[in-house]
Amino acid sequence: MSDAEQAGKIDFTVDKSNLYREESITDLKVASIRRLIPVNADGTEDKSRTPMFLGHTQLMSPEGPVPIQSKLEANNLTEAIDLFPEAMKKAFAEVVERLKEMQRQQQQQQQGRDDSRIIVPGR
Repeated sequence: MSDAEQAGKIDFTVDKSNLYREESITDLKVASIRRLIPVNADGTEDKSRTPMFLGHTQLMSPEGPVPIQSKLEANNLTEAIDLFPEAMKKAFAEVVERLKEMQRQQQQQQQGRDDSRIIVPGR
């Protein structure tokens, strides 16, 4: 299937009932908090929906930056700031666990390939 055919099958319709304006708040060190403010299709604030807060940071590893992010269950910016450290610790622990699981799977795959290289004399 060509790229043009694949693009033709993707639905690029904008969901006008789920629009948000994004604001970014940072301490220029570790914290980046995105506030997603619900808006109507005309751009006016939709007061019937609650804003969302997303925390984001990145850690440096030998392989490069590792993005860490999490939704912050906050009603306002002050709450989001207070929740940020614990949310990032939890998200980081989840990333570490996923990486460990990927390493286990790779080791199992490697062991399976190594086992298939056994040569039995006489066969």
